[in-house]
Amino acid sequence: MIINLRKKSQITIPKVIVDELNIQEGDHLEVSVRDGAMIIEPVAVYSKFYIKKLEDTVMRLNEEPTEYNVGPFKSVEDAISYLEEIDEENDNKENEKKK
Repeated sequence: MIINLRKKSQITIPKVIVDELNIQEGDHLEVSVRDGAMIIEPVAVYSKFYIKKLEDTVMRLNEEPTEYNVGPFKSVEDAISYLEEIDEENDNKENEKKK
């Protein structure tokens, strides 16, 4: 598929590609060059706080694997949702102990 580079270095991604990648307006894309080719990849952007909490949760899973007997998950989003629920439960337990 051939597209044109417009003013201000803008391009339009063809709808067939947008639909295939399931991307939409407002999604973040990373643009890079590899071996002389331009690569445009969809990316997820998370806050440093979110990443830290996710890392902490994953570390707990690694330390106590027998406590977690769920999965495999159908998607990354399902796995992250599960980890967030577990993390929230752990936060609630810690808050109860402090009372």
